Amino acid sequence: MTKHRPLAFVLVFLGVLAAAPQGVAAAEPNDSANAKRAPSPELIRMAREVSPDRIERSVRKLASFGTRHTLSSQTDPERGIGAARDWLLSEFQRSAATANGRMTVELQSYVQAPAPRVPQPTTITNVVATLHGSQAESADRVYVVSGHYDSRCSDPLDAVCDAPGANDDASGVAAVLELARVMATREFDATIVFMAVAGEEQGLFGSTHFAELARASGTNIDGMFTNDIIGSSVGQNGRREPFTVRLFAEGIPSDETPDEAELRDVLGGENDSQSRQLARYVKEVGQNRATGMRVRMIYRRDRFLRGGDHLPFLERRYPAARFTEVNEDYRHQHQDVRVEDGVQYGDLVRFVDFRYIARVARVNLAALTGLSRAPERPRDVVLDARELSTDTTLQWSANTEPDLAGYEIVWRDTTSSVWTHSRFVGNVTSYTVRRITKDDFHFGVRAVDRDGNRSPVRFPGGVLEE
Repeated sequence: MTKHRPLAFVLVFLGVLAAAPQGVAAAEPNDSANAKRAPSPELIRMAREVSPDRIERSVRKLASFGTRHTLSSQTDPERGIGAARDWLLSEFQRSAATANGRMTVELQSYVQAPAPRVPQPTTITNVVATLHGSQAESADRVYVVSGHYDSRCSDPLDAVCDAPGANDDASGVAAVLELARVMATREFDATIVFMAVAGEEQGLFGSTHFAELARASGTNIDGMFTNDIIGSSVGQNGRREPFTVRLFAEGIPSDETPDEAELRDVLGGENDSQSRQLARYVKEVGQNRATGMRVRMIYRRDRFLRGGDHLPFLERRYPAARFTEVNEDYRHQHQDVRVEDGVQYGDLVRFVDFRYIARVARVNLAALTGLSRAPERPRDVVLDARELSTDTTLQWSANTEPDLAGYEIVWRDTTSSVWTHSRFVGNVTSYTVRRITKDDFHFGVRAVDRDGNRSPVRFPGGVLEE
């Protein structure tokens, strides 16, 4: 008797499985280790264009508005969130002017009803710049990068106190502005959204609004990054790590269905969500001489007692992850500006490392460039487990990109955090890896174009069993 996991998924595939060609090759478990992916000459040029000086100007300008609290003035031209909103709009528009019509900029506003940190109806506005993809088959695939431009003091309802928010999160917004400036002059197959959101400190309201609109409209967001608190290389613990950034990535979705849990039990895929594959991708393409950085993957949604703008995307089943500095200093987050017992509190510009922000921005740049130029990750990957065998067979659906070169099978030990082996198998939709057993390794598939751009890995979403 054959089991189908999940049933509806595999029934769709029966015709594909019967007709698909199958490549075969002998291999030893250690003959296909991934070479370290070197940055392309163009990525090196783009990374050099990321300017710490421009990032510093952006952080200082955002801090100069006094407060950017979501409940602060939206009409004062000098102080408050409205002044910050208008300045961000002008900065994105300046980048769009260099994009030959490929980039559009908008204010995405709505009225937030009263909530625990919003005592009265309040307009919340995201500033959104969209760099539209140039390949017809990929333009509807979207990658989002964000920072939040609102700030706060100790009291989350105090809308008048000075809240410079230099690190939380002028640092992330400055990185997004710089990414938009550098990338606007280039073309990418897929679409990239650069976004500064509001309402984060009051309850992730701006990002939730964007994610909900995206889900309702069927937008194909294949990856989202939030940059939140990426401004300091020195922590409250005194440790200095100027060349490492943390990347938080969720494993098992909080709304996992019973069918998904059953499949996970079979595959052992608790560490193989799309967000984890996204994090592995960032580590693979973001650790090189173009960035000068190490990406430290954290297998959690976020830090304890905190939450960022990637969460609304995760809750709507979009792959998403959060960049954050390695060693935080809580004296400079969510604090009134003051000196107490000789200690300076408050999120001041003096505690920000602009070169560190630039390096984190370059990691984002490497990831977004790779994702938006690569083919889409393969769909409908199935692991064939219908017979006892020392071989491993996978099946998947064909990509549609005109520049597709083919696919790579990847695998790793079940205890490894990253993919360690790969093999290019050509433009096929089925492949058998000989003498490497599915019992001992995790497998996946990724698409490759003719320029060598690789998609993130797709972990099997179905199993055929006897």
